[in-house]
Amino acid sequence: MRAARAHGAFGPGGAAGRGAATVRAVHAGALALLLVAAGAVAVRGVAEPGVALAFTTLIALGECVRITLPGDREQAPIGAAGALAYALLGPLRGVPTAHGTLQVVAVTGAGLLLAWLPGLALAHRRRPPWADPARRDGAARRLLGVGFAAAVFQPLYNGGLVDRFSPEGPAYGAFLTAVAALAALCDATLAALIRRSATGLRLSAALEDELRSLFGIGSAIVATGMLVSLAAGEVGLWALPLFCTPLLLAQVSFRRAAAVRATTGQTIASLARATEVAGYTPHGHARRVADTACALGRELGLGTRELALLEYAALMHDVGQLSLVEPVPDGATALLPCAEQQRIARLGSEVISRTGVPRQVAEQVARLADPCVGQGGGERPVPLAARIIRVANAHDDLLTAARGRGVGEAVGRLEALEVLRLGRGRVYDARVVDALARVGGQSRG
Repeated sequence: MRAARAHGAFGPGGAAGRGAATVRAVHAGALALLLVAAGAVAVRGVAEPGVALAFTTLIALGECVRITLPGDREQAPIGAAGALAYALLGPLRGVPTAHGTLQVVAVTGAGLLLAWLPGLALAHRRRPPWADPARRDGAARRLLGVGFAAAVFQPLYNGGLVDRFSPEGPAYGAFLTAVAALAALCDATLAALIRRSATGLRLSAALEDELRSLFGIGSAIVATGMLVSLAAGEVGLWALPLFCTPLLLAQVSFRRAAAVRATTGQTIASLARATEVAGYTPHGHARRVADTACALGRELGLGTRELALLEYAALMHDVGQLSLVEPVPDGATALLPCAEQQRIARLGSEVISRTGVPRQVAEQVARLADPCVGQGGGERPVPLAARIIRVANAHDDLLTAARGRGVGEAVGRLEALEVLRLGRGRVYDARVVDALARVGGQSRG
């Protein structure tokens, strides 16, 4: 959904400039590493040309078969696994290899460039791959991550230190696992830095998201890369297509999951529009509330999954108004008595619970009108997402009312924030109101 990947109604201010500088530094480092590697290979020649060509082809083909992960993150699992396998490649059918770190980077770069050739041929008809920031970011991460793995493994292997471990023994496998885990952490850190600049997420939340993704397709990539490098020691290059096939089948499953997510998104968009079409809420109200809520969620350190659920709930927070006989003026539920707000919220939650969206979304909508105080006596605390939506909804309702009185935008924002501050810690969550003041000030700056 849009607000989960964009900055929303309020930008992160100066953090965007710092994030852009970080991304440029990552790109520059990857490009410098590739140029050094290409120059070294050009001077020294290609070691084991047939092996290098096989891995180049695997990486190129793998880059052409991409999937979109939650949070709109693109990944090429087979290409990533092939590059990691080459970085961790020791003996090939029992014969030692000697390609080294820089050739690993050069082969990975060649595979990436080959994957971009079809886009170059069709550049006059559609946007080329290098014009896509996600593809550039992914290529930079791939080069740096694979270079890191090769820099750890290849010198130890070529220096004979790995010979102390038998390729058939558990110690060699444990060593490969440790190197692959370090490479995965390196890639996750780079991805978190890039994602922070693109979405405004806090670095800790972005890193948490990336580490969590390692337990999904990330673990399959690492396991396949290790398995290919180990199997190649026994069966040679046949290990490449043989052991990458399960990962290809896993991609099919991820594509089906993405189709389910797309259907869920369409359902949510239809429900969000229903109140506007029926005349219960002003045009664009649900979208504005969702954008503001996601901006607040990012400011408060929510991760990608939490932001996605928050956006779903914010888009559908007014569905309960469809049960009203007469619409609320301007759809401003924040101006209704608390009991009526709670009734509308619970009616909306009942509708949402029947649509197949995650149950957390229905719970967030059900609780968004509950007061922030009085949570003792065994009562469940109001979810943070519900508290965020309540502030975002009240903020937009108050702005709409101010516009109806002919008040300017800047004055209207100040008035809305003042009203929310009066209910701070009693009606509205104090942390959320403070976050609104921060992101609101950044947006004006």
